[in-house]
Amino acid sequence: MALVKEGDTITIDAHARSLHLHISDEKLAHRRANCQPLPPRYIRGVLVKYTKLVSSSSLSALTDFNLF
Repeated sequence: MALVKEGDTITIDAHARSLHLHISDEKLAHRRANCQPLPPRYIRGVLVKYTKLVSSSSLSALTDFNLF
């Protein structure tokens, strides 16, 4: 999603669970090469601890992996 820019045409197929970005392979490669991660929103405090300890929400946002 970070490579999608305003004005791009995309096709989302929920049934097939796919997303297609309608740009050239060269343009996509250029965007991928120039993509930089955003700086962390929080640098100290409870939210930093939370982001380091909690898994993805797709994995139930677990904080203790020894449960399984």
